Amino acid sequence: MNVLCLHCSDKPGIVAAVATTLANHECNIEESSQFNDPLSGQFFMRVMFTPLNKESLENFTTAFKDTAAKTFQMHWDIHDLAKPVKTALLVSKTDHCLHDILYRQRTGHLNIDITAVISNHETNRALVEQAGLPFHHLPVDADHPKEQQEQKISAIIDKTDAELIVLARYMQILSNDMAQKYTGRVINIHHSFLPGFKGANPYRQAYERGVKIIGATAHFASEDLDEGPIIEQEIVHIDHRHTRQIMQVMGRDTESRTLAKAIDLYAKRRIFLHDARTVIL
Repeated sequence: MNVLCLHCSDKPGIVAAVATTLANHECNIEESSQFNDPLSGQFFMRVMFTPLNKESLENFTTAFKDTAAKTFQMHWDIHDLAKPVKTALLVSKTDHCLHDILYRQRTGHLNIDITAVISNHETNRALVEQAGLPFHHLPVDADHPKEQQEQKISAIIDKTDAELIVLARYMQILSNDMAQKYTGRVINIHHSFLPGFKGANPYRQAYERGVKIIGATAHFASEDLDEGPIIEQEIVHIDHRHTRQIMQVMGRDTESRTLAKAIDLYAKRRIFLHDARTVIL
């Protein structure tokens, strides 16, 4: 199964042009979703299709590039959904998101190929190596400046051809250079239904303020780490009987589920990034 993802300025005839080109080259449409965004004036479309054979796919790709894509000045890609997305995981000490991702990948619930797990601490080495995955310890301290550490991270990402970078509770703020280099490829998980409590001890702040919901936000990382385009959000309701410790347990579960959903959306090529917003099809 292949998927065509595209976006361009909204004009009449886009859907017809896509469908016609697919049909003319023996490609069968299995599922199609589209959205005209009134805020940006952009048209977004995701089409799952099955070509009759390899030659059909090659002929469609060539024809689409020279006709519909050129006419409507589209930004477009074709992906093979059967091919796992090469993914690098970055983690610090907290391991709930890491555990969840490893389990879902092992059981086939996430279509990703984990090429490396990188951490600024040794805490999770045994867990990662037990899963048969390479673990890279790259500390950040007086002897290991952040700039040098990020250069090593980039080298690992590039060497392993990792497309997706997941900050699975990685407690380091990416530099502007790092965030810009991998724009649209770094997914972070935040411990609240943004906007939320910043700084240390967010659950204590939430408890002391008597909040009625807690949640998690998965988003693309940007220069301002927790302000990037939002991909997925989940909440759970709480009340005055929930202690800070219980809230933290509930919050970690929500973080794991929300991050996994965001990774799944990425792997299925359902996320369209445009400026500061995402469209999920």
